[in-house]
Amino acid sequence: MNHIHGTYDISLVILSYLIAVAASYAALDLAGRVSAARNGNSRALWLIGGAIFMGFGIWAMHFVGMLAFNLPIPVSYDVVLVIISVLVAILASLIALHVVGRKQLRLKRLIVGGFLMSVGISAMHYIGMTSMRVGIYYVPGLFILSVVIAFVASIAALWLSYYFRMEHSWKGVGYKLGSGLVMGAAIVGMHYTGMAAARFHTGNGLEILSGMRVNQQWLAYAIAIGTFAALAFALFGVFIDKRLSRKNDEIIEHEKWYKSLYENHLDGIISVNIQGKIIDINPSAIRITGIEAADYLHQPSSKLLEIHVEEYREKSNQVFQSSLKYGQVKIAETVIIHKEGHHIHLSTMSVPVTIDGAVRGTYLIFRDITEEKRTKETIQHMAYHDDLTGLPNRRLLKRTLEETIRHSVPGDSRFAVLVMDIDRFKMINDSLGHAFGDQFLQLVTDRLHHAAVGIQVTIARMGGDEFTLICHGNPIEDVTKRLAQRIIDLIQIPYRLKDNDFYVSASIGIALYPEHGLDAEQLLKNADTAMYEVKRNGKNGFQYYSSVLDEHVMNNIELEAALRKAVDGEQLIIHYQPQISLHNQQVIGVEALLRWIHPEKGLIEPGVFIPIAEETGLIGEIGTWVMREACRQMQQWQQQYGWNIPVSVNLSTQQFHQEKLVSAIESILRETGLHPQYLELEITESMMMDASRSGQILRELTRLGIQISMDDFGTGYSSLSYLKLFPIHKLKIDRSFIKDITSNEDDKAIVSSIIAMAHNLKMNVIAEGVETREQLQILMDNGCDDIQGYYFSRPIPAKEVEQMYLNPLKAAVEEG
Repeated sequence: MNHIHGTYDISLVILSYLIAVAASYAALDLAGRVSAARNGNSRALWLIGGAIFMGFGIWAMHFVGMLAFNLPIPVSYDVVLVIISVLVAILASLIALHVVGRKQLRLKRLIVGGFLMSVGISAMHYIGMTSMRVGIYYVPGLFILSVVIAFVASIAALWLSYYFRMEHSWKGVGYKLGSGLVMGAAIVGMHYTGMAAARFHTGNGLEILSGMRVNQQWLAYAIAIGTFAALAFALFGVFIDKRLSRKNDEIIEHEKWYKSLYENHLDGIISVNIQGKIIDINPSAIRITGIEAADYLHQPSSKLLEIHVEEYREKSNQVFQSSLKYGQVKIAETVIIHKEGHHIHLSTMSVPVTIDGAVRGTYLIFRDITEEKRTKETIQHMAYHDDLTGLPNRRLLKRTLEETIRHSVPGDSRFAVLVMDIDRFKMINDSLGHAFGDQFLQLVTDRLHHAAVGIQVTIARMGGDEFTLICHGNPIEDVTKRLAQRIIDLIQIPYRLKDNDFYVSASIGIALYPEHGLDAEQLLKNADTAMYEVKRNGKNGFQYYSSVLDEHVMNNIELEAALRKAVDGEQLIIHYQPQISLHNQQVIGVEALLRWIHPEKGLIEPGVFIPIAEETGLIGEIGTWVMREACRQMQQWQQQYGWNIPVSVNLSTQQFHQEKLVSAIESILRETGLHPQYLELEITESMMMDASRSGQILRELTRLGIQISMDDFGTGYSSLSYLKLFPIHKLKIDRSFIKDITSNEDDKAIVSSIIAMAHNLKMNVIAEGVETREQLQILMDNGCDDIQGYYFSRPIPAKEVEQMYLNPLKAAVEEG
């Protein structure tokens, strides 16, 4: 056996490397197309076609590499084996493209694929070598090394192909080219290692067997040209497919975007074609309406009208048809019935679909505004209704009144405006607190509704305890009187608050349209004026407006302004009315009574200006001044005359419930130097409404040594249990019982009962308003302790007190 040594044609070696690089680059591009294929047929086409081009390229590299090796003897090739080697190369390429064309390339798949590909490439190489009609045997070590190189090269090729398969940018081209150079070098390395393992020899006669004999150099160039042309064709196909795929991808991407927007939009969307058929419904539309898509798809759009509330169907249909016909966006609101039965408010938009200038259909876009509508209605209600009672507020009342006037014909349409104020509400609010005051107003509202049954009335709360009513009827005077009397009767029924009964009354002023005003402001003003006249005349009643009342209003306004000046201008003075003991006919105390000396009008009685002071809030400041002045005067009399008797001062409701009453009184006593036992505070039953709070205040005052007297006893509505619960030292019988005591047996019985009850409770009794001898005698017969009234002395200034009582007392002491 004679060994044959060959040589390499360097130009063909380089050419084989270039073919390897081109095949590697093509493999990277082809892997991307296989992976990007969107369906089975396209993937199979690219997989088979790519395997043919890639396999032929790899085979061409190996065959050109073999042709680059020149032996000193002529060499022919077995055509069958050459063809088999080409098929093996294609099979190896098929395996490679199949592996890297998957969505994921796990390590196990990479190794198995690399192994199969390396077996294919190695088989292709050595089958190709076997096609040479020359004796060959292989050096085992180099043979094994070539197979290992083939395996490593296959792993690297598969990984690089997978990694760069989807890179389409110019940067990606650079990556692929670099990877092609590396892969080409690995494939060439495997080939030439395999060639190095081959040992050629003669002697077995193979070299003379028939076969294909060609010029090796020309064959190599022909194969190279054909390979480059085939790979170029493949890459051109890849390029064209990429361009087409890119456009297709963009279209598909846009479709996905629009589809995602359509399916994930929070608004409901229903697509309707130009024939009026429903072609698509998004999930939000199903969620909002509760319909089943299968029941409506490919159905006439008119079927949607079935879920609309009947009164909205025609309008909704017109909006839809107008959008289709004129290609305009139409917006409307509608109400549908959800499959669960409740109503849903929708804001709808009909948006035409225009393609090439022609309307091809429309989108019905809608959203649920039920909660939004409910919120708006709540805000609207809050803006025009009172939070506490739910009644129309001042704003809505004025609007309603203006609309009523606008739709009324003077001389033909008449109605009344009633302004009502609760008498003694402030007393409840101050004594029980705002929580019970609110509860009381709700009870009043219920009674107003009850009073209005059967009468056309609008009731509004203007604020605080003021209510306004608009009353319609014919004749309006009779209807209004009936309504006002009902209200008065119902309001004065006792209210159960904090385990006690409370009594209030209502003062109502009435203005008629058009007699008492032609606009809302004038009617309200005049009704208000009439209401204040009711209060001035004793409350608990109603009165129609008259022009005469304006004089009273102006007078009150003037008095209010003058009263503010009087507080600062020393126009207020105190008169003192002695209190006489019926046991020894001695003066046992004096009551401080406020008087106002107006610079122009002279003496103004308390009954005139005290209500104004209470209404304007001046009563607190005035009450503090009275207490300080009375304590100062009594301290002066004690020092100058030794007249050690108490001075009695009335407390207003506002004073009694002020936060720091006790500390304020302590401060006055310290300031004036008067001992607490010489101060007597007169309170009324109405101040006792909140038992716990009132009891605490009275106990603190008693601990200071101050005496407590219950004024106007018998005229209020408080429980008699207060007399045993609170530290009260004296009861004062109201003048209303004394006035007719000589002629009215009921008054006589009441007075007798009060005296007996007070004595049983260890309390003194004083009667006020005593003016005649007969009244005095009845009181003495019933055991009354003390009296106060004109029979003994009217209220007199301090100077007269000194002249009538103190100077004679002082003279008597000096003479004695």
